[in-house]
Amino acid sequence: MADRVTVIGWDGSPLTAAARSALSAATLVAGAAHHLALPEVPPGAERIRLGSLGLAARRIAGHRGTAVVLADGDPGFFGVVRTLRAPEHGLEVEVVPAVSSVAAAFARAGMPWDDAQVVVAHPRTLRRAVNVCRARTKVAVLTSPGAGPAELALLLEGVHRTFVICEELGTDRERVTVLTSDAAADHTWRDPNVVIVIGGTGHPATADTPWLLGQNPAQTPATQRGWAHPDTDPYAGEGESAQLRAAQLARLGPRPGDLVWDIGTGHGALAVDAAAFGAAVIAVDADPRACERVTAAARRRGVQIQVVAGRAPHVLENLPEPDVVRVGGGGAAVVAAVADRRPERIVSHASTRDQAEAIGRTLTEHGYAVECALLQSVGLDTRTWAEQERSVVFLLAAERPVNR
Repeated sequence: MADRVTVIGWDGSPLTAAARSALSAATLVAGAAHHLALPEVPPGAERIRLGSLGLAARRIAGHRGTAVVLADGDPGFFGVVRTLRAPEHGLEVEVVPAVSSVAAAFARAGMPWDDAQVVVAHPRTLRRAVNVCRARTKVAVLTSPGAGPAELALLLEGVHRTFVICEELGTDRERVTVLTSDAAADHTWRDPNVVIVIGGTGHPATADTPWLLGQNPAQTPATQRGWAHPDTDPYAGEGESAQLRAAQLARLGPRPGDLVWDIGTGHGALAVDAAAFGAAVIAVDADPRACERVTAAARRRGVQIQVVAGRAPHVLENLPEPDVVRVGGGGAAVVAAVADRRPERIVSHASTRDQAEAIGRTLTEHGYAVECALLQSVGLDTRTWAEQERSVVFLLAAERPVNR
């Protein structure tokens, strides 16, 4: 095992005394091509071009001597430190950090970033990174080959955002470009780059200052605390109780990185709550007035929702792939079209047992594990404790098996 491993962050600034001292003693240096070309790298040191971090970590672990790993920005922030410290490599490292590429990108843009989400986009995580960009008004995306600005723009089709693209930060070839997301797909971008994605309806104005990284304290004002608000709430849907929406949300479990379809959204109560959990949401309804109500509800709550006017199942054909879906109307035919897209979870409801059985059979035929419960809720007037209204509905929840 290497006698000593030092990880040095590099942001284009002159190396610190600690970094120069570690490099001068190195018998092995790992980094990208521009790192290995630094004049401080000892001529006699073994050099490893970083490609696969796992392979490099194994070579460093087997090296007899002093190793240095050079990385862009802060190597402890979505960087190489995590890989080097993984149990299978057993490396203890010293870290000399630099300004992270995210901090540098926001500095170039002249913007604060304590309220920004930061995501890493690889080809395997690109869709989830895009969903965060759909759901939030300020996101920094650490890109990779095959998951860069052009790919982000293509998957954001239909959602308007502004891109601030920072290429090769800290080098002589540094370039910062500001353009709309629909124009980013027409360019070729240099790696490495960071994309700041901004836009959307924004959050309500507030005098509060941020205190939690990546969050805006105004997203859920004190007057809006909680979810599945009572039917008297302006966001409540028609023909469904708050208790049903609460049960549906609990079974869907929307989370950051997910894309939720809410089909037959009505007033958008469930869609707004799902968006407040950090998920990206597409709300679908055939009624243009319902679409207007959902848009207004999202604006009041300060969340991002893409509203699509049209009748399911036909309108669903061109929508991006969902993770979880609530079918609020359309019956078994719409449920079948949704199941064809293979989301992880689907919830729906029915007012009669025959309707519930038809939906359940459809989901089972598509390979889903299905549960059904008869939900009954009774509202009481707490002044007289007299019954106000009664709701009885069949709740269906379906989950796709892991191996499907």
